[in-house]
Amino acid sequence: MPSPKDRRSSAPPARRRAAVLAGHEARTDTAAALSEDPDPSVRAAALGALARLGELSTDRLLRALTDPDPTVRRRACDIAGRIASEEARPPPGGALLEVITEALGDPDFSVAETAAWALGEWGAASAGVPVAVLCRTARKHPDTLCREAAVASLGAIGDERALPAVLAALEDRPTVRRRAAIALAAFEDPSAEEGLRRCLEDRDWQVRQVAEELLEDQGDRTRGEQDGA
Repeated sequence: MPSPKDRRSSAPPARRRAAVLAGHEARTDTAAALSEDPDPSVRAAALGALARLGELSTDRLLRALTDPDPTVRRRACDIAGRIASEEARPPPGGALLEVITEALGDPDFSVAETAAWALGEWGAASAGVPVAVLCRTARKHPDTLCREAAVASLGAIGDERALPAVLAALEDRPTVRRRAAIALAAFEDPSAEEGLRRCLEDRDWQVRQVAEELLEDQGDRTRGEQDGA
């Protein structure tokens, strides 16, 4: 483990490299020490190393989610989403989910975008307050990428309360409309199919293509169910 003197005297790139290597060489103590480094890029790298080693505690991740630097907050959101997506490690709840939801309002839009993605990775665990905040993000966030990520996550979660926000996103920019069309596949409400049919007339060819493919798939499933009856 590097001494405090070593950490002060070595340049940030060297310390960052040491943090990355710690994750590949099972040096948990080094990664933990560097997670408190004064340089945010080193802290972010150390956070990733601890996650790789399976040694990242919820408390440390919570601290990283509220780090003063957006580089660290963004990395923490990314790690939280990846942890949730690993089937062998069901995501913890409570405070962690609450802080990720709060990150949707982060002043750094890249952090908010990553937080939206992470909530989608949590799936049904994000039902409730996170869905409400995601709906608001999808409708009102000033950044297109954040709105797009929020819409995609609402589709991944599949909570019926999100359907109005996803339908409203069909009036947004092309990239958001494409995400909304894909997200509509998660809903069985007739208005979701109506929304997809509206997409067949969209001025963006990719939105039209998504709608065509999804409606065709729905038709194939319906015919299969009828044949099997």
